[in-house]
Amino acid sequence: MLEVQLAKRVTRIKPSPTLAISQRAAELRAAGHDIIGLGAGEPDFDTPIAIKEAAIKAIYDGKTKYTAVDGIPSLKEAIAQKLMQFNGLKYDHNQIIVSTGGKQCIYNLLQALIQQGDEVIIPAPYWVSYPDMVLLADGQPVFIPTTLAQNFKITPAQLEAAITPQTKLFIINSPSNPTGMVYSRQELFDLAQVLLKHPHVWVATDDIYEHILWTQDPFCNLLMACPDLYERTIVLSGVSKTYAMTGWRIGYASGPAPVIKAMKKIQSQSTSNPTAISQAAAESAIRGDLDVVRQMVAAFKARHDFLVAGLNHIDGIQCNPSHGAFYAFARVQDIIDQMPNIDSDSALAEDLINRANIALVPGSAFGQAGFVRLSFATSMPILEKALMRLQKAFS
Repeated sequence: MLEVQLAKRVTRIKPSPTLAISQRAAELRAAGHDIIGLGAGEPDFDTPIAIKEAAIKAIYDGKTKYTAVDGIPSLKEAIAQKLMQFNGLKYDHNQIIVSTGGKQCIYNLLQALIQQGDEVIIPAPYWVSYPDMVLLADGQPVFIPTTLAQNFKITPAQLEAAITPQTKLFIINSPSNPTGMVYSRQELFDLAQVLLKHPHVWVATDDIYEHILWTQDPFCNLLMACPDLYERTIVLSGVSKTYAMTGWRIGYASGPAPVIKAMKKIQSQSTSNPTAISQAAAESAIRGDLDVVRQMVAAFKARHDFLVAGLNHIDGIQCNPSHGAFYAFARVQDIIDQMPNIDSDSALAEDLINRANIALVPGSAFGQAGFVRLSFATSMPILEKALMRLQKAFS
């Protein structure tokens, strides 16, 4: 048999753990197992009807051809208006790119900005794909660890200590996947004061969960807290989480025109334009009101309150309440320490899918061993059943 010699870049990375867990749960369900899947970060709500109708209209109107690589002008205009009205940030069309999902925006950014020897600072726990995408760009991930006691939020002193002459980019995600934690405007301003002292460091603010928020204060990202960082900040977002449009695959980024132009060049040689029909749907979503979104957020908040309270009633689990996204990030190290044949969060997750028919993601996938992430982007009856299974498994 021919030996396949793969490129070294492939050996640097691992498959997405969250997608792997979802695939495993789907395979077990197909085999007849009653699996409760709490791994996927995918809202269980259907895409709102007005958005679907916009896509259907686009099909009948013949909008099924290639578009501009970086997105149709009307969608970019809708994004620019949203960024001005919601975020207070002004961007021209040449400062905006639309891509095949938020993940491609981040990938394009890293490919455009990072080269061998560059360091990228990533607070931990982190979204699983950040480090691997940095490695694919020949960069070096640099992690800032956080704890449950500090609500998984880094301090200015930690950020200062992590910056070196090789630091090229700082990535921040608030509300956070996997913790759901949210930085306040003051906390972001304090971090920005550190970054202002280091003009060689770029900033990527991943705002994909910006509308899934239940703090008393309105959403704020690092650039909104400190407009002085405008010339070296890229704002990343998309429609997947907010509008229950994960399968439509539309994300967007805004930032300095030279960086966006480089991202467009990379996109032109990979996927080219995002799907034309999905762009029409995304424009309808962004131009529409947020009433449906508010209803979804109210449901997420109720599920959050129920799940966090239930987890904290199980001996050996500690779970801080959060303020956004749709994840509970629970400490289970005490349970691991008490189980004779379990020595890690990965082993615990494997045990739960086999013994309790519950699929969740080990914290080590997010750079935080001894934890698990549970998605509550599912119905309340499923969460009730999941808690009963967890209580029985750990009793």
